[in-house]
Amino acid sequence: MNPFIHPMRTQNRAMRTLQSLISIGVLLLAGACSNDPRQGYTFASSYDSGVRTIAAPTFDNTSFHHGIEALLTEAIVKEIHRSTPWTVVRTDAAETTLRGAITDVTMRRLGGSGRESGLVQELAVVMSVDFEWVDNRSGTTLVARRNYKGAGTFTPAQGVGERLESGEQAAIESLARDIVGELRSQW
Repeated sequence: MNPFIHPMRTQNRAMRTLQSLISIGVLLLAGACSNDPRQGYTFASSYDSGVRTIAAPTFDNTSFHHGIEALLTEAIVKEIHRSTPWTVVRTDAAETTLRGAITDVTMRRLGGSGRESGLVQELAVVMSVDFEWVDNRSGTTLVARRNYKGAGTFTPAQGVGERLESGEQAAIESLARDIVGELRSQW
């Protein structure tokens, strides 16, 4: 060991250099972010800050799968609470309203048939919805989508034996995330 170089001084100098590099990196990253998502990365919410409340009445259901409209509406409300700054309130007290209808629910075959049983190995439940998000203050339609689809898969094959309801629940959760994602400010 060199008697002219003290090990603690070298360690302290290295720590100060590392701290300086980290500080510079943080400043560069923060400088690269923007409050407007169209201008770069942002830490700000991408949901409209001018909206504080939203109503989400139960979706209509014109398909033959009864009861899923309540499950979809409940999933949408949970997703709004989880990922947006908005509060869900009654329709008469809301600044905005999200209305929709389940228009179709179908099943699609994804996998082949089992060798022994001949049963389908994997199916997808595909749900189609129409929805619109309206500003109650001005009557303006903020977002409208027709034939918007979400899907969930399940495996009814022997050995796994998942029920149709697990595919429906997966489709509902997917649709809820995607519908609430559509309510973001325009990028």
